[in-house]
Amino acid sequence: MLLTIQQSLILIATIAFGTFLTRAMPFFLFPANRDTPKFVLYLGNVLPFASIGLLIIYCLKNVSLISTPYGLPEGIAIACIVLVHLWKNNVLLSIGGGTLLYMALVQFVFT
Repeated sequence: MLLTIQQSLILIATIAFGTFLTRAMPFFLFPANRDTPKFVLYLGNVLPFASIGLLIIYCLKNVSLISTPYGLPEGIAIACIVLVHLWKNNVLLSIGGGTLLYMALVQFVFT
């Protein structure tokens, strides 16, 4: 589908306005001179853990424990992530190392 120049400009302006609106909305809803609502503080404490749990479930949804490789690459990578995180307490290192290990296991070991 080809757009005219006018349609392209309208589309770009609409996307820019929507992006600006989503970035500016928290400053209008929660000004600096008022306390942040307790519900928003609660969500700020709970949502990071909930999103990580959701990502883990999503990543493991197609793992079959009854056919080869029986979830071994995923299990080994998860164990590596947990151990490296407990050892170094570095999120980037543990997730990056676990991802590299998983990809190496899938590509070279469990083929």
